[in-house]
Amino acid sequence: MVVMLAVGRFTLWARDNSPVIRVETTPVNRDIRSGTSYAPIVKKAAPSVVNIFTTHFVKERQYRDPRFNNPLFRQFFGDPSDGDSRELTRREQSLGSGVIVSPDGYILTANHVVEDADEIKVAVADNKKEYTARVIGKDRATDVAVLKIEAKDLPAVTLADSDLLEVGDVVLAIGNPFNVGQTVTMGIVSAVGRNGLPGFNQYQDFIQTDAAINPGNSGGALVDAEGRLVGINTAIVSPSGGNNGIGLAVPINMARSVLERLLSGGKITRGYLGILPQDVDAGLAAQFNLADQNGALIGDVVPDAPAAKAGLKSGDVIISINGKAIADAHGLQLTVSECAPGSAATVKFIRNGASKTIVITLGELPGGYSPDNEEPSTPETGSVKTDALDGVTVADLEPEVRAQLHVPPKVQGALVTDVDASSNAAAAGLQPNDLIVEINRRAVTNSDDAVRLGKSAQGDQILLKIWRRNGNFAATRYLSVDNTAHAR
Repeated sequence: MVVMLAVGRFTLWARDNSPVIRVETTPVNRDIRSGTSYAPIVKKAAPSVVNIFTTHFVKERQYRDPRFNNPLFRQFFGDPSDGDSRELTRREQSLGSGVIVSPDGYILTANHVVEDADEIKVAVADNKKEYTARVIGKDRATDVAVLKIEAKDLPAVTLADSDLLEVGDVVLAIGNPFNVGQTVTMGIVSAVGRNGLPGFNQYQDFIQTDAAINPGNSGGALVDAEGRLVGINTAIVSPSGGNNGIGLAVPINMARSVLERLLSGGKITRGYLGILPQDVDAGLAAQFNLADQNGALIGDVVPDAPAAKAGLKSGDVIISINGKAIADAHGLQLTVSECAPGSAATVKFIRNGASKTIVITLGELPGGYSPDNEEPSTPETGSVKTDALDGVTVADLEPEVRAQLHVPPKVQGALVTDVDASSNAAAAGLQPNDLIVEINRRAVTNSDDAVRLGKSAQGDQILLKIWRRNGNFAATRYLSVDNTAHAR
């Protein structure tokens, strides 16, 4: 059972036999002019930030002949006999930071700080006390981990509502960069909701700040001008590996959601709709008669998934989930992922210009797939150049090509065999091996249909519905192609 105790402007969050966590749900006071010192704020927040030291034991085989220590040498000459080598254990150590979120020793940190650790030590009170920590749970998808040390009456930080952050708010980063000791840096919120950054965790909703963040700051606190925790510092964008003014923090609301689920069930489960959404660009907004580019357009619906059973269809545009506005496909993914499997989600969407609302019982997000990123080779086949979609060459989908691309029998269309890189279709995202299944909502079964419907297309945009395979994964999506050169 979860207990929420409202105490003035604070909420004390607790679960049976679990820690009490102090959460403040009001925005920072933006009417106060900047003073001459942040020392009172640092004194309030800094005691909650800890240093984390991890040890990872790596087993290696050491050969008497040093040439065999080179894997390339062993590849050509093979491994020597067991008597010519011995197994050694090497100790790897690293450092990071963490934040105490409850007086009885629960700590939030970045997953990558502790992910491979065999031993974890936590130093509190400016390294005056050291504890051995155990991992309560880790979530690689958000880069959040929860630790526990056996201690009482620790200086726990107050959590803020990170959804109330605004660009320009002053923030302080507290951590242990380069193991020089606890360090405080100051900056502003440079951006919120930052996502789409390659090489980072799967679920991205970063707070971006210019407060200096360096190696060792990971897992430390990002606090607002009232000393409340708004984020867990996790990464920097830097070609040099040092601070270049682009620091990233996981919003505390996301980290808190992970914390709650780890404490309640010991693992992370995420809600699942079973759709393949895409962003709405200006062309698609016009094609679907949308007032703006907000929302997530459904390109495809997974058969027998919750969305399909509830009646959502390809071409629907989801604009809110449980009353929370959906700005784009990434926002939809985040919102659904934070819902519990089996919970009811109120989905508001637009279909054919009309607003509709349905309630969907969410499933549990499957483990996912791993596309091999290898593009299938372009089939050798007879092609015909379309006149309306300048630069696009299409062909009939012959049986041998269907088999080569693993196109399901029910999918019909015209195969794209070539796209001129300078064409409007290429700019819209059309690629070779795409299958055009609709043009302006009319079915395409072969190359003749594609040419005929392309020539008769009216308006400044042509709406294409395509089927695309990417490695082991395939789905339909929409593209809006600029047709101004052919406007009639």
